[in-house]
Amino acid sequence: MAGPRRRSVLISRLAGKPLGSSQGVILDELRACILDGEVPPGSPIPVDGVAAAFGVSRIPVREALMTLIGEGLVDHRPHLGYQVARMTAQEFGEIYLVREALETAAMRVAVRHATAEDDEQARAAHAALEDAVAAGDPRAHHRESRRFHLALIRPCRMRRLLHMLGTAWNMTEPLQPMAHLRDADRQLLHRDHAGMLDAFTARDADTLIRVCTGHHRRLQGFIALLPQDTGLFAEPDG
Repeated sequence: MAGPRRRSVLISRLAGKPLGSSQGVILDELRACILDGEVPPGSPIPVDGVAAAFGVSRIPVREALMTLIGEGLVDHRPHLGYQVARMTAQEFGEIYLVREALETAAMRVAVRHATAEDDEQARAAHAALEDAVAAGDPRAHHRESRRFHLALIRPCRMRRLLHMLGTAWNMTEPLQPMAHLRDADRQLLHRDHAGMLDAFTARDADTLIRVCTGHHRRLQGFIALLPQDTGLFAEPDG
C-alpha cells in the first residue's frame, strides 16, 4: 500500500497567502518562491494546489505560469504538467557567459555616471554580502551578491540592458550554485568583490572590468566542477 502523498514544497511555501489574489500577486509570489531556491529545479507546480492556496480559479494561475515560462523559470510538458525549469550544465554555463557580457557592458557606462550616493549604496551592499559570507549562508550569499552587483551596474541607467541582465540572472538563481561550492571558493569570489568595489569608487573602469572579468572566469571554473550526476542539472537531450 502506497504511503501518504508528500505535500508539495511549493504549496507549503504558499500557505497563508491572501485569498482572492490577483494574477500579478500570484505571479510575484510564484517567482519569489522559485528564485530563492527553496523550490528547486524539477519541482512540480500543481495548478489546482496553487489555485486553492490563493482561493482563485485555475485561469489566473495558468496565466502567471505562462509568463514564468516566457522568463525561463517554468517548463510545461504534455502529460507531466508544470515544473520549475531545469537546464543542462552546458546551458547553465552559457547563461553565465551572457551575464558576463551584459554586466561588463553596463559597468563601463555605470562608472562614468556614478555619484557619491551610488558609492554609498555599493558599500552598503558589499557590507551585507560580507556578513552573508562570514555566516556561511549560501542563500543570503546569492541574495546579497546580486544586490552588490546591481549596485555597480544600476548607475548605467540603461533600462533595457538592466532588464535583460535581470532575466538572465533569474534563470540561474533556482539552482543556487553557491550552495554547492566550498567555503574557500566562496571566499575567493568575495575577495574579487572587494577589488570591484575599490575600482568602482575610484572610477577606474579598466580595473573594474578586469577584476569583474576575472571574477566571472573564476565563477565559471567553479561551476564547471559542480557534480552533474546528482539531479542538479537536466540531462542533455539525445
